[in-house]
Amino acid sequence: MGTERNVLVTGGNRGIGRAIAEEFLAAGHRVAVTARSGEGPAGALTVRADVTDAASLDAAFTAVEAEYGPVEVVVANAGITRDTLLLRMSEDDFTEVIDTNLTGAFRTVKRASKGMLKARFGRIILISSVVGLYGSAGQVNYSASKAALVGMARSLTRELGGRGITANVVAPGFIETDMTAALPDEQQAQYKASIPAGRFASPSEVARVVTWIAGDDAGYISGAVIPVDGGLGMGH
Repeated sequence: MGTERNVLVTGGNRGIGRAIAEEFLAAGHRVAVTARSGEGPAGALTVRADVTDAASLDAAFTAVEAEYGPVEVVVANAGITRDTLLLRMSEDDFTEVIDTNLTGAFRTVKRASKGMLKARFGRIILISSVVGLYGSAGQVNYSASKAALVGMARSLTRELGGRGITANVVAPGFIETDMTAALPDEQQAQYKASIPAGRFASPSEVARVVTWIAGDDAGYISGAVIPVDGGLGMGH
């Protein structure tokens, strides 16, 4: 299993974030999740936080540190969508997505890095998306926020890489979640036809990549973008 770590996953109450928290728990780590509402999986410490509010994030980290000690692995997963075509996209549609998905990741990483620098160890994992580099009509805001995480991870690697801290991006494709289940059958079939693997991923398939990149075996990998997309975004 490797060394037991203190792990914090933002947006860990549902979807991919919840699966990531469950996978870390199954591997024997101490896990906390932030959630605006709802609870994380059994065995995880759930702390209330909104990634658009630095003070609430700071309080959440302080609560986790009091319970477990410094956060050693941080997974910036919290994200929102406001999908609409460019000409219909309001400035609020754009800035809200950037504030949650990109600036939220910055706030999370900045707060986590304090303890990591002291410990001279850390794993920063940013959850992006295949559309960050592949693009998607109706998602100018979302794809911009997710592409930007690549530059963030690479700059973090150059800044913190000498201190035992890695920063990587995991880029999921289509995943079986409540969101994809709600799509009409015809649309699901269309999406699957564009994926070489011919299927959507289970959330646990993304989660296992995250736990591996956080583990002892991945200490020399940093600034990487790891796609978990069944081949959808190849070459991007």
